[in-house]
Amino acid sequence: MAVARTRCVTLIGVTGHTVEVEADVGHGLAGTHLIGLLDTAINEARDRVRSALLNSRFEWPDARITVSLFPASLPKRGSIFDLAIAIAVLGAAGAVPAQRIAQPFFLGELGLDGRVRPVRGVLPAALAAARAGARTIVVPALNATEAALVPELAVLSVGSLAELVERLREDEPHRLPATIAAPSPTPGDARRAGESGGEDGRPRLDLRDVAGQATGRKALEVCAAGGHNLWMLGPPGTGKTMLAERLPTLLPPLEREQALEATAIHSVAGTLPPDRPLLDRPPFVAPHHTATVAAVVGGGSGLVRPGAVSLAHQGVLFLDEAPEFSTSVLDSLRQPLESGTVTVARAAGTVTFPAQFMLVLAANPCPCGEAGTPGHPCRCTPTARRRYLARLSGPLLDRIDVKVRVARATRAELMADRHVAESSRTVAERVRSARERALKRLVGTPWRNNAEVSSAALHTDFRLPARALAPLHKGLDLGTLSARGVDRVIRVAWTIADLAGKDRPDESDTSAALAMWLGVD
Repeated sequence: MAVARTRCVTLIGVTGHTVEVEADVGHGLAGTHLIGLLDTAINEARDRVRSALLNSRFEWPDARITVSLFPASLPKRGSIFDLAIAIAVLGAAGAVPAQRIAQPFFLGELGLDGRVRPVRGVLPAALAAARAGARTIVVPALNATEAALVPELAVLSVGSLAELVERLREDEPHRLPATIAAPSPTPGDARRAGESGGEDGRPRLDLRDVAGQATGRKALEVCAAGGHNLWMLGPPGTGKTMLAERLPTLLPPLEREQALEATAIHSVAGTLPPDRPLLDRPPFVAPHHTATVAAVVGGGSGLVRPGAVSLAHQGVLFLDEAPEFSTSVLDSLRQPLESGTVTVARAAGTVTFPAQFMLVLAANPCPCGEAGTPGHPCRCTPTARRRYLARLSGPLLDRIDVKVRVARATRAELMADRHVAESSRTVAERVRSARERALKRLVGTPWRNNAEVSSAALHTDFRLPARALAPLHKGLDLGTLSARGVDRVIRVAWTIADLAGKDRPDESDTSAALAMWLGVD
């Protein structure tokens, strides 16, 4: 009877923190005591662990068992600690060598029959283990490929507690054997896979599918090249949703660091597909208009979960029928659009999630959707039309770089456009070239695309000549542009120039950018 130690990880937001699990099997009244600022799921672990050990044909010590999770001041939640607690108890009881369990990290939930079940947040937990200097991590079999994304760690996947104990007893004392995980796909592989099919096996969406909306397709290309936000206004059936769904097909694959960030968020949220341990394509998130503020920005009564804005990190957040969302949800987007993060404050503490996304809004011109459509009389009163679009507040729309009106296409436009509409692959190549041009210009700065450039830099390092700024000065004099609007128009002008292969925007580029800014006015 002695004290045994092992290690696990607790997650606060998407950040992992190392936890030392100590088990003491000693004299005293028989019973199991868990300490260390625990939630209900961990307090219930005593029953899960005891049943798992007994059903795996191990003896449960008839003694006083004390399990401490250190540091005691750090909140700990979830069933991820089950496996670490069971191994620590077995080590303290002498069932496994204590020296072999002190350094590895053990993650997993235990079933009553001893099976090791998958848990959420394995990737951020594995990253935390690597930062702590670990060499080996033990995870459920279904989480093995996710943990293997961290190359510094040797990953041991287990399906049951009995299997793990057997390997702990038989292996060399200095390390555990690692499973061999399949290599993660490279960006080139992701691009080729995307050209042949979608993530779920269905044919991949293609921009060529959208006919008769040349203006909308151009706006999509500009937004993809510069990382700009987009608002599309038009009657039902004009292709707004089709355009939005095809925006990710124009974006380049995520770089490894970006992919790890996005994957960690989806892992914590429990939305990571089991057959895709690494999200190497920009995510596309489209919440329903009945979504609450907590569902969009994140929250929860106990364990704070990331919301739609964080699930769309490094990708696209699409709000279809945007005026149907509650005003509080729409206004809650303003802070993450500016900062690229979202902070959720609860009584138990404050959690910050990354939320750097492209926002795409789609809206009908009125409740019936027919305002301004020839041959389709609108049934809404002028007051109803004004009230409908007024749900999109001025401060929110002031953060939208590109605004485009999408009208119903005529039969002639549909027939002619089918012969000239470009594929996503063709447009994506121009987007890639434009982004490379912008990256070369922004080297040595913290920004990666034109939409992120600060206002100060726009008017100093990237200042445009007076002739190019003439259309914007006129807009300021007329009151159609705010100071923030001027900055956003300049950013779009840089993107238009990058797509055209120019070194600097001229008056035609700023005029085109201004037209996109005022596109629905």
